[in-house]
Amino acid sequence: MDVYSTLTRSKEDFVTINKNRVNLFVCGPTVYDDAHIGHGRTYISFDTIKRYLEYSGYAVFYIQNITDIDDKIINRSKESGIPAHELARKFERRYIEDNGVNLFARATDHVDEILDQIQRLIDKGFAYETEDGVYFEIEKFPEFGKLSNRNIEELESHRDLADTTKKNPQDFALWKKREGVDEPTWPSPWGDGRPGWHIEDTAITEYYFGPQYDAHGGGLDLIFPHHEAEITQMEAVSGKAPMVKFWLHTGFLNVNGEKMSKSLNNFITIRELLKDYAPETFRFFVLSTHYRSPIDFSKDSLHQSEKSLDRIRKYYELLDIEVGDESYESDVLAPHKKEFFDSMDDDFNTPKAIAAIFGLINDTKNELDSLSDDDKKAIKSFLDDAAHIFGVSFELEDVNAGSDDLLDLISEVRSELRANKQYDLSDKIRDSLQSLGYEIND
Repeated sequence: MDVYSTLTRSKEDFVTINKNRVNLFVCGPTVYDDAHIGHGRTYISFDTIKRYLEYSGYAVFYIQNITDIDDKIINRSKESGIPAHELARKFERRYIEDNGVNLFARATDHVDEILDQIQRLIDKGFAYETEDGVYFEIEKFPEFGKLSNRNIEELESHRDLADTTKKNPQDFALWKKREGVDEPTWPSPWGDGRPGWHIEDTAITEYYFGPQYDAHGGGLDLIFPHHEAEITQMEAVSGKAPMVKFWLHTGFLNVNGEKMSKSLNNFITIRELLKDYAPETFRFFVLSTHYRSPIDFSKDSLHQSEKSLDRIRKYYELLDIEVGDESYESDVLAPHKKEFFDSMDDDFNTPKAIAAIFGLINDTKNELDSLSDDDKKAIKSFLDDAAHIFGVSFELEDVNAGSDDLLDLISEVRSELRANKQYDLSDKIRDSLQSLGYEIND
């Protein structure tokens, strides 16, 4: 299995620290609002990666952090009048309902670990206290920037940049002393306050994984400064490198060719999307693009994914055979199955894996009746495995009771229209049905 790492900018053989075990950490949300479809894209991608690693024989321990104390949460709390901890718990619950992870680790449940890591950074000379907080002195870590290939000066984009009390304007916060009476705080050796953004992740991963682990994921927008700061903190405090061997980053999600933002009125939450579309449709849409590539969301592209998934389901139903737990072999299936798993082994290339499924359908759909039962069982068993890896079902759902009767009625209406030479209207009905995934041949 070859996996691309942002750290080396190359694909590498996926060799883990402990044989057949993978420790995977993915940056979770700051819980001040509902997760949007950009979050959904990232978390679907990593859920699929986890599923495939497990299918391939690895035991995967998958952790996401929950940032439940942050400037955004405090500001939203002041706007809404809802206490910060209540606001965070509300959106945390809603987020967890939309995802499946082994462990969600709250920042506020690991304050002791955060304080311990900060103290060790101070003791080793990498961090210092000022009147408003504790900061990491990045000039003490010469390798800062190795993940993003950026210079120290570019840290000016950092959201903690502000105070003149720092030794260097680019030093980033590890601990923020109390700023307002209404803000949540925790006691520390440096005064009451709260953690900086970056330190929670390394404190959490060190607690569960140790100073080095296999894979870290997140969106491209987190490479700098967040993931860069994580490397800096962890490798400085532990003296071990690399902190993580495989850095995996998902591409950006745009909406109709534009960056998603509330100001453009194209900001879509996962919950809003699921009012109109099935969760599996969105999953299949996400997996139709490689996880590292940008993806453009539109209703047309989502509808196309819906049709593609429906096409696989109709083929799956035509197999009409029961399978057991045993293994099945088929010369008909073999090249398509090999293409599927070769694609997944090549940096989790889900679009190529999906293409392998459609190659199988194109090559066998018209000859299903002539295939042996063993061939059909092998194909169905393979599709069951693919569905599990993708996190979808290929079972054809009976969406509407009596839908066959409705289609018969529509067919009769079309026949009457054609008999009366009303071809335009007849063709419009045919085209509309085809757009819903039904084939009509006159």
